[in-house]
Amino acid sequence: MPILTIKHITTYRYRKSVAFGEHRMMLRPRDSHDQSLIDARLLITPTPTNIRRARDAFDNHVDIARFAGRAKELRFDSTVRLDHSHADIHDLDIEDFARGYPFIYGAEEMPDLARFVERQSVDPDCHVERWARTFLRNDRPTNTLAFLINLTYGIKRTFKHTRRDEKGIQDPLQTLALGSGSCRDFAMLMIEAVRSLGIAARFVSGYLHIPDDGGDGHAGDGNTHAWAQVYLPGPGWVDFDPSSGIIGNRDLVRVAVVYDPRQAVPLHGTWMGFPSDYLGMDVEVVVTSDAAESEDANANFSTRMKSGT
Repeated sequence: MPILTIKHITTYRYRKSVAFGEHRMMLRPRDSHDQSLIDARLLITPTPTNIRRARDAFDNHVDIARFAGRAKELRFDSTVRLDHSHADIHDLDIEDFARGYPFIYGAEEMPDLARFVERQSVDPDCHVERWARTFLRNDRPTNTLAFLINLTYGIKRTFKHTRRDEKGIQDPLQTLALGSGSCRDFAMLMIEAVRSLGIAARFVSGYLHIPDDGGDGHAGDGNTHAWAQVYLPGPGWVDFDPSSGIIGNRDLVRVAVVYDPRQAVPLHGTWMGFPSDYLGMDVEVVVTSDAAESEDANANFSTRMKSGT
């Protein structure tokens, strides 16, 4: 089971000292069967007067900081380490009745899933549903898992990934029309596509580990990321990342799962001053594997031995 280390630093800069209101952070990964938190460190400068830990309605971790005094810079430095295991997507034991689409969720599950089947965006002409149905077979039922895999790959293959610094999510209709978007836009397009077919889906915010080009799956970089989870009877919530083409949880670290992306903002808060006082924000995210660090250390030791130092 690889151990991942995630370092996430956010720095807000101001022209002169300003006062800070409450800040809410969603930086601590969720505990589940395939990821388990080892330790977490959060250093905030200037030091807040109080940090309160809470859980939201989806059982996500939320840290709430309150401040006194003023400063020209506000910095959040989060470091977490966690065990992260990968489950093979083809080992999913989907209930027999749901292996082919169309299917209907059982009466005992539907009350809990109803919210996640409900459409979030307005689509009076059913453009998203008609697009989603192009991935289904017309002559006979479609294998459910194959449909979701093809939809994930289809978005990655046919849409252009772009970085968007603007807040919020692009409307799925706009993403379809533009043929481009960010990871969060693609996640919402896929979510709305499967919801239009009566399948439950939710938005996931977290981190992506990017292995190096050597293909060892350990070293590399990372960034904040967003993707979709779809509820399949049997295995439950399964990860599908249409931005990177990842099927299953490999290299994906979940921090928050929500119905609406606005419920999963990693860090937000208020400050008091003139609008012209704000100079900007810098974000740095690095996701590495402890296995890679050990391999690098062994390589360096071997090099020193060969050189006689």
